[in-house]
Amino acid sequence: MQQITKLWKALTLRNRIIVIGAAVVMFWAVLALARMASTPSMTLLYAGLESGAAGEVVAALEQQGVQYQVRNDAILVDATRRDELRMILAGEGLPRSGTSGYELLDGLSGFGTTSQMFDAAYWRAKEGELARTIVSHPAILAARVHIASTGANPFQRNIRRSASVSITTNGAEISAKHARALQFLVASAVADLTPDDVSIIDAEGALVSGTEETKVNTSDERAEGLRLRAQRLLEARVGPGNAVVEIALETVTQTESTRERRFDPEGRVAISTDTEERANTSSGGDTSVTVASNLPDGDAAAGGTSASENTETRERVNYEVSSTEREIIQQPGAIKRMTVAVLINGIITPDASGTPIFAPRPAEELTALSDLVASAVGLDEARGDALTIRSLQFQPTEPVGTLVETGLLERLAIDTMTLVQSLVLAIVALVLGLFVLRPILSRPALQPASQLNAPARRVPEPEPALTPLSGVIDDGDIDVAGLSDVSETPQAGLRQRLDDSTDDPVARLRALIGQRQEETVEILRNWLEGEEERV
Repeated sequence: MQQITKLWKALTLRNRIIVIGAAVVMFWAVLALARMASTPSMTLLYAGLESGAAGEVVAALEQQGVQYQVRNDAILVDATRRDELRMILAGEGLPRSGTSGYELLDGLSGFGTTSQMFDAAYWRAKEGELARTIVSHPAILAARVHIASTGANPFQRNIRRSASVSITTNGAEISAKHARALQFLVASAVADLTPDDVSIIDAEGALVSGTEETKVNTSDERAEGLRLRAQRLLEARVGPGNAVVEIALETVTQTESTRERRFDPEGRVAISTDTEERANTSSGGDTSVTVASNLPDGDAAAGGTSASENTETRERVNYEVSSTEREIIQQPGAIKRMTVAVLINGIITPDASGTPIFAPRPAEELTALSDLVASAVGLDEARGDALTIRSLQFQPTEPVGTLVETGLLERLAIDTMTLVQSLVLAIVALVLGLFVLRPILSRPALQPASQLNAPARRVPEPEPALTPLSGVIDDGDIDVAGLSDVSETPQAGLRQRLDDSTDDPVARLRALIGQRQEETVEILRNWLEGEEERV
């Protein structure tokens, strides 16, 4: 303790402040390391629980004496016991959901329960079960279901059931397909409820529609689909990145309606035939007066009778001429013309010296690839479609940015917390060595008087005669050449320091004492021995 007191008194004010600060920092670092070593690594147990459910989980952890932390709406426990605690809490029915399901009906008894009370409990149980089913989706954190009950009045007519669902997501957007599925889920669980009568509201209060918007199939989208189809076919042969396909489509942008009616005279068909025959026969005397009848030998002399017969046949055939009616309506988006451009990288082969040489692909291979692309995109030459395929050399592209490489910590598989603890311990050791031990150890120790009176353990080597110190400072120059070297400092350095301190005698004396410590100790010992003899 006395040695420590002497060392403390020998220190300057600056060194004392440094020692105190280093001691405080070392004490704090030791406490921090001890706390870090004693504190277990915490991990998430549950998060996003309702207040009542979270309170029950915390109470169960306190009852079992488990160390835990609560950060916002998250409960953290020791990472080594997380799975065990989840199994224990699940066995106790924790965490309980905020909504109750069919267990509400278990508490109803036949005594004192009216039909209205049972109906209300039934609909509450139905809403709770639907909410539990909806919350089971990973993207939904909370859900509430409300079903409009129409009652049991048999005289009500034209009354439609309806329901509403309020959901809270984890930040993901509810798509129209998902909303439609929720509508069908609720409608299927409730009798006489249609999906269109189910409304879904998100956390922002907006109505989520379950109707999917009709996608407009533009020419660019159709061209992109055809391009991907052709490029996938080419890359199967030439490899990824060695084929570029571009497709341009000219589509109809106007609506056109064409109505046409054609008659074919050669294609007539007899639909009916009508045949009519007539026959007329007549006979009798002729009373007509003619020139012949007035002659003696005329027709009148032959007789006075005549006969006639007339036959007539008519046939009517009805024909129907064939006709064709056609109406053509062209909507916008029909393809009028398509052009396809295909660029394929050639083949690079090294020569005898190892230099890469580019060579285009054979014509037979290009022809085969052209036929495949034409079939994949549906090329129609009669429509004016064109296909161009070429084999050229691609320019090498440098990667943009920095390549992702595995870090040193990942390759060494070092725990980050362990590394931090080791780093803190190293800093504490460095501070302790630089600011506490080094100032104390680097300071020369004070020799007691008993050691000064003790005889020298080794005999100094003979040196040149020294001029004893008389206590009077000589302002003249000091012959440094005659002095013996007692340290590693060269004579030139000693001469330079003595020359620099010629203006201050005290400085010269201190420099001389510092360079000749053994001689100085011998002089002091002689002085002390002389004083003891006089006494």
